[in-house]
Amino acid sequence: MIKGAIFDFDGTLFDSMFVWETAGERFLRSVGREAEAGLQKILRPMSLQQSAEYVRERYDLPLSVEEIMDGIDRTVEDCYFHQVEPKPGVISFLEELRRREVGTCIATATDRYLVEAALRRCGMERFFSGIFTCTELGHGKDEPVIFQRAMEHLGTSKADTLVFEDACHAVKTAKSGGFLTVAVSDPHEWRQAELRSLADCFLEDYVRTEAFWNFARAL
Repeated sequence: MIKGAIFDFDGTLFDSMFVWETAGERFLRSVGREAEAGLQKILRPMSLQQSAEYVRERYDLPLSVEEIMDGIDRTVEDCYFHQVEPKPGVISFLEELRRREVGTCIATATDRYLVEAALRRCGMERFFSGIFTCTELGHGKDEPVIFQRAMEHLGTSKADTLVFEDACHAVKTAKSGGFLTVAVSDPHEWRQAELRSLADCFLEDYVRTEAFWNFARAL
């Protein structure tokens, strides 16, 4: 049986991937501009600064790059502080993990204060003994450092610790570090077939979990 569970945040615990997908559009709307079709795809590979530079030039905004970056940050903050919600069934799932004395923590690329704000608003801080962020550790999810640190915090081993992720690249990284993985379906990850094939277990949602518990019992 599992003893530890490490959860990604966006797309895994919370339905929050839309925040990042639409941040540019929502910022433009706030300054009276209408975003072009396909802006999400244009901005997706860019850093925040690159996105701000693109938006400033493309939409002829009378703002500095720094002001645009701050504006985008504020639209993101508003979503975490007031809008994003946990995925259906996840609270009951976490309650069951707690009942079975499985330790849980979070490993995320999102800034701590945003994660904490969403957890606090939804009454979910009680489930997690720790939050590990890529920014604080200085390592992204292109390497398994964050999962290793989270596991050390839980005091478990790779044989009885599961990493829950919704993105193919993060599942690949966790597996490269020797972790068992649970892929959580999310519509913002378009490579669902690949995700399913990569992970040791696949969750369509947190409501239909019988296959997961069968998998967990077999560990």
